[in-house]
Amino acid sequence: MNRKEDYGRRGRKQGRRMAERVLVIGSGGREHALAWKLAQSPQVSQVLVAPGNAGTAKSEKISNSAVSISNHAILAQYCKDHNIGLVVVGPEAPLAAGMIDDLTASGVRCFGPSAKAAQLEASKNFAKDFMDRHRIATAKWKAFTDPREARTFIQSADFPALVVKASGLAAGKGVIVAGSKDEACKAVCDILQDKTFGSAGETIVVEELLEGEEISCLCFTDGTTVVPMPPAQDHKRLLDGDQGPNTGGMGAYCPTPQVSEDLLRVIRETVLQKAVDGMKQEGMPYVGVLYAGLMLTKDGPKVLEFNCRFGDPECQVILPLLKSDLYEIIAACIDGKLSSLMPAWWENSAAVTVVMASGGYPEKYAKGLEIVGLPQAKDLGLEVFHAGTAVKDGKVVTNGGRVLTATAISKDLRTALEQANAGVATIQFQDAIYRRDIGCRAIGFLKRSRGLTYKDSGVDIAAGNALIQSIKPLAASTARPGCSAVLGGFAGLFDLKAAGYNDPLLVSGTDGVGTKLKIAQICNKHDTIGQDLVAMCVNDIIAQAAEPLFFLDYFACGKLDVEVAEAVIAGIAEACKQAGCALLGGETAEMPGMHWHSPGDYDLAGFAVGVVERGELLPWLDRMDVGDRIIGVASSGIHSNGFSLVRKILEKSSLDYSSPAPCGCGEQTLGELLLTPTKMYNKMLLPFLRSGQVKAYAHITGGGLLENIPRVLPENLGVELDALSWKIPEVFSWLQKEGGLSEEEMARTFNCGIGAVLVVESEKAEQMLKDIQSYDAAWLVGTVVSHLPGSEPVKVKNLLNALHSNAAQLPNASFTGASLQDQTEKIRVAVLISGTGTNLQALIDHQKDPHSCSRIALVISNKLGVEGLKKAARAGIPTRVIDHKLFGSRAEFDSTIDQVLEEFAIDLVCLAGFMRILSGTFVRKWSGKLLNVHPSLLPSFKGVNAHKQVLQAGVRLTGCTVHFVAEEVDAGAIILQEAVSVEVGDTEETLSERVKAAEHRAFPAALQLVASGAVQFGQDGKICWNLEKQN
Repeated sequence: MNRKEDYGRRGRKQGRRMAERVLVIGSGGREHALAWKLAQSPQVSQVLVAPGNAGTAKSEKISNSAVSISNHAILAQYCKDHNIGLVVVGPEAPLAAGMIDDLTASGVRCFGPSAKAAQLEASKNFAKDFMDRHRIATAKWKAFTDPREARTFIQSADFPALVVKASGLAAGKGVIVAGSKDEACKAVCDILQDKTFGSAGETIVVEELLEGEEISCLCFTDGTTVVPMPPAQDHKRLLDGDQGPNTGGMGAYCPTPQVSEDLLRVIRETVLQKAVDGMKQEGMPYVGVLYAGLMLTKDGPKVLEFNCRFGDPECQVILPLLKSDLYEIIAACIDGKLSSLMPAWWENSAAVTVVMASGGYPEKYAKGLEIVGLPQAKDLGLEVFHAGTAVKDGKVVTNGGRVLTATAISKDLRTALEQANAGVATIQFQDAIYRRDIGCRAIGFLKRSRGLTYKDSGVDIAAGNALIQSIKPLAASTARPGCSAVLGGFAGLFDLKAAGYNDPLLVSGTDGVGTKLKIAQICNKHDTIGQDLVAMCVNDIIAQAAEPLFFLDYFACGKLDVEVAEAVIAGIAEACKQAGCALLGGETAEMPGMHWHSPGDYDLAGFAVGVVERGELLPWLDRMDVGDRIIGVASSGIHSNGFSLVRKILEKSSLDYSSPAPCGCGEQTLGELLLTPTKMYNKMLLPFLRSGQVKAYAHITGGGLLENIPRVLPENLGVELDALSWKIPEVFSWLQKEGGLSEEEMARTFNCGIGAVLVVESEKAEQMLKDIQSYDAAWLVGTVVSHLPGSEPVKVKNLLNALHSNAAQLPNASFTGASLQDQTEKIRVAVLISGTGTNLQALIDHQKDPHSCSRIALVISNKLGVEGLKKAARAGIPTRVIDHKLFGSRAEFDSTIDQVLEEFAIDLVCLAGFMRILSGTFVRKWSGKLLNVHPSLLPSFKGVNAHKQVLQAGVRLTGCTVHFVAEEVDAGAIILQEAVSVEVGDTEETLSERVKAAEHRAFPAALQLVASGAVQFGQDGKICWNLEKQN
C-alpha cells in the first residue's frame, strides 16, 4: 500500500466533504512542504500558495497566487471569490498581525492561532510571564524598558544573564547570546537606545544562558488536546562543525535520538500540555501548531522560546514522516476533534533535510542564478522544497538567501544523511553553499558507548592542530638573520653569530595586554591586539638599547575558537615583522573550567628577547646631570595600560563601545578609538639610542609618567615636565572629564600622549629633536633636576590646563614625517544609502581635498551587507544599519534615523541611492539640511525613469540636479546642475552612465557650496548666495 492509496481509502471510508481548495500563506521551504503534503490529500482539489516560489508555481495540484496578503479585507474577499475552503498560515508575522482573526470574522476557515494566542511568539515578555504563571521550566529572566536598569541587572545577577532578546518580532534576529556581561550590556543599549530592532525592541528580556542540547518539539493542538510530533533538531550555523555566522537554519533531522520516549512524554506533560491549558485558562485558546524550542539541561528540559507555527527547516523533515492526512489533522484541530483523530507517523524512518543557500548568505548574495540538477535529485528519491527561487525565462533561478532544501527519507539517520548529501551534490547553481554534517551530532550520540576523550573534557586537540597549521606561514613570514621561525618543534633556535654581534648581552622582557583584551572581545575586533602585545614587550627591552631578536606568545582560553586565535596571532606576526623580530614559537592553552567568565574570553602574554653590544647598554646613569633635556615621543593613544579604569569610566558614562568617539577623537566609534594599537618605537628610536648621544630611554607603560621615568634615573635626579609643551590627544581629556580624575591620577595611570622619553644632553637636544621629528611627533617636554630623598622624582606642571585646552597651538610640535590632525571644524555629513551607495565614493573622495568644508561622519543603510557599507568601512567611516522592514510604520523608521543622526551630531544629510521615501515630519525637521541628486535637469522629468522620459521626449540635453529635499518629490530648491548631451543612438543604459559621471562631479561640488556657506536655504524655500564664501 502506498501513501496516496492509504489517504484515498480513509477519505472514501469517512465520507468527508467535497474536495476543497486550500490557500497556503508564505513563500519559503516550509510553505512548499505544507503545500506538498496537503496536495497528497484526496480531500484537497487544489493548493494555492501566496506568494509562493518556483517550486509551488505550477504542478498537478499546486500553483501560486498573486493575491495581496497584507490587506486582510482583500484577502478575505479573494477567498470567497475563489472558493477557498481553508487557509493555512505559514509565517509568524501574519499570525501576530491578526490574519486568523480577520479571516475568521469574514467567514473564512483558517488554521493557526489568533493574534492574542500568537503573543507566545510575538512577545517574549508575555511568553516569559506566561511560563512563570503556569510553572513551565524556562531560563531565569527579567524584562526591561530602561537600559540602565537592564545593565545593572546583568552586572549583578547571580546567574549568567547573557541572553538579550527584543520582546517583539524581529524577523528572527532579535536574540543576542552575549559572550560577556559587557557584550550583553552593549546589546541592551543597541536594542533599547539605538532601536536596532525598532518597535520590536521597546521592551527587552534579559535571561540566563542555558547549556545543553537544543531541540525542537512541535505539536498539533485543537486548544485542548496536544499531539506531539517527532522531535527535530535544527542547525543554525552556516558551515560544517557549527562554524560561521548564524542563519535561519541550514538543515534539520528528525527524529532526535537524544529525546527518548520517556523524555518526550515529560515534555508533552510539563511543557506543551501546560502551555495549551494555560492559554485556555486565560481566555486565549491556542489552535494550530505550537513549537517549543528546548534546551536539554542537566536539570531537565527548559523552554528557550515558543513559536506559533511550523519551524523552517523542521517542517521539511517532520511532514515527510507524517503518515496521516495533514488536511484531516488540520480540520480536526479547527473543529476541536483532535482527540478522535490521532496522527500516525512512519515507523523506523528518519528524515534529513539539507539547505542550499546562496553564496554570501546570510549577508549580501546574488539573485537570478540558474539552478540545474533538480530532476536528477528527484530521480534519487529526494523531495526538493523550494524557498528563495523564482521562474525566469522558463528557468528556475535563485531569488533569496536560503534557496531550497533537499530532504531524504530512509530507515536511519546515517543513510538519510548520505542520501541527502548525494542529492544536494546533483543540484548546482553558482556559489551554492550547504552543510554536509546535518545530523552528525545525532549519529555521534548513537555511538556514545565509547569511553571519554580529551575533547569530551573541553580540549579540542584537532582545533589546536588546525590553528598551528594556519599560523605556520604567519610565523615563517617573520624570519630574519639568525632564525628561520619554523613552528612545530619542542624549542626554537636563534644564532647570535648570524645576527652579527661580537660581545652580546641578551635582554628579555615579558608583558601582557591587560583588560584592553575585554574591549577587543566585546567589539569582536581581534586583529590589532597582537600589536599591543608585541609593542609592550619590545618597547620595554629597547630601554637597554637592545634590538629585538625573537618573540614568543602565550594564548590561553576556555574553548579554542580557531578563527579568533588565528586573527590574534596574525596580528602578533605582523607586529613582529614591523619590529624586525622573529615569531619563534608560542603556546596555545585550552583550559576549560578555569576562570573564564564567558565562552569567548582569552588571555595573552608575550616574551621578547633582544641583544645589545656590551658597550652600548643603556641607561648611562653616571653620565646624567642636572640640565639634561627630556624629549617626549608621541603615543598613538592610551596604548595598553589603564584599561580597568577606562572600562570603569565607560560604565559611568552614557556611551558604549559602538557610540561615536568623543568630539575631536576622529571619525570612529569609541571602541575603535580605545583599540588603537600601541605604537612600537624600536625601528624609529634604536638608531638614536645607539648613537652615543642618548643617556636613557623610558617606555611610558603601566604607572604612567610618574612611575616609569624614575626607572632610568639615578636616585639623586628627577625630572620636571610641562604638559603645555606637548600635544595631548583628546581621548585623555575625555577620560579626565568623564571620570573626574585628578591630575595625579592621570599622570600615574596614563601616558597622556607621551609613549616614550629620551634623556639627552642639553646642547644636543634641539638637533636630536629635529632628527626624531622627521619620523614622528616629538617635543622637548622637560628637564632633569635634582631630587631630594622623600620627594616625588617626577613633577608634571600644567597637566589639567593642558587637558582642558589641548587643541591650542603648541610650541616645537611641528615635524616632517607626520602631521597633527587638522583641528579646523568641518560640517559633519551623513550619507543615506540602500545599496552600492550611488555617488558615495565620489563624496568620500571629496573629503580628501584639503579645501573640503565637510567630512562624512556616518553612513546609514536600510539594508544589511550592501556594497556601500563596505566602501564606508574601507574609508574608516562609521556605519549603521537601520532595516526598514523591522518597523511598523514609515514614521517609526524615520524617527530612528533621526535619533542616530542626532547621536552623531550630524549637520547635513546626503541621499545617495537611498530607496525609501522620507516622511514629511522628517523632511520638515531637516529642511535646508537634506541634499539629493536627480538624474535630469529639474524641473523637467521628475520622478522615476527619468532617462526613459528624456529619450521619449526627444530632447537633446539632459543632466543632473543637486537640490534640497522638499516634501513634494524632486521639487526642492536647486543648488547645482550639470548638463549632459543626449547623443544619437543613446539607450537608457548609455545615457545613465554619462549622467552618473556628471553626478559624481556635481554632488561633491554642491555639498561644498552648502558646507562652505556659499549656498544657504532661505526661509522662503529659495537659494541664498554668499558670494564671499564661494570658492
